[in-house]
Amino acid sequence: MFPSFTRRRTPPAPVDTTREIEVAGKMLPLTIRQNSRATRMTLRIEPGGRALKLTIPQGLADREVNAFLTRHQGWLMTKLARFSGESQLEEGGSILIRGIAHRIERTGKIRGLTEAVIDGDEAILHVSGGEEHLRRRIVDFLKKEARHDLDRLVAVYAGRIGRRPKSLSLKDTRSRWGSCSADGALSFSWRIVMAPPKVIAYLAAHEVAHLQEMNHGPDFWALCEKLCPDTNDAKRWLRRNGTMLHAIDFD
Repeated sequence: MFPSFTRRRTPPAPVDTTREIEVAGKMLPLTIRQNSRATRMTLRIEPGGRALKLTIPQGLADREVNAFLTRHQGWLMTKLARFSGESQLEEGGSILIRGIAHRIERTGKIRGLTEAVIDGDEAILHVSGGEEHLRRRIVDFLKKEARHDLDRLVAVYAGRIGRRPKSLSLKDTRSRWGSCSADGALSFSWRIVMAPPKVIAYLAAHEVAHLQEMNHGPDFWALCEKLCPDTNDAKRWLRRNGTMLHAIDFD
């Protein structure tokens, strides 16, 4: 008798899969490539920031891929911000104001107010002064608008719970969107005015709720949602887009 041999079949090469992923409110094509020699996941932004490529170890479970992408949302938003029109702080570029992209247009006048207007179907930010002062004037405008919104919202929410904040200040903090000190001093990042109105409202409600509940326990979140029913949606928006707002360079 002759010994029998079983020929091993070479497994087929893994096929690349393509899907879309949302980053900072935009859908981008994502190519997922399995590599038998890969020991970890590697995420790459294609030239121009128009697509993404993820290389993964062969046979990796979808849940691990999804968890990886979720963890790296902030990194993606930071890196992609340089390709985004929202970070082009120059004439013809655009800036978000209450969640709406406004085209930046210089008026050509030396003096005058910075003003957000709607012209037909287009939102425009008119900026006066010299080109060298463009970014400073945009920052001044955003701070003024943030002050207007937050003063109003804080007064409404604080009135509902019978509390009064000691003070309200605006800063450009990168580590947090707002804070409430033990003595009731509220602080907010003025960049929040670039977010949609429901997100601005949530941030105001969040810090006002700390005037009563100085923690993040169940009672705090219950009060936060009572003041702002959009709390969960707003938190999700900030997780997905907050880093993008922080990444815009106003200097």
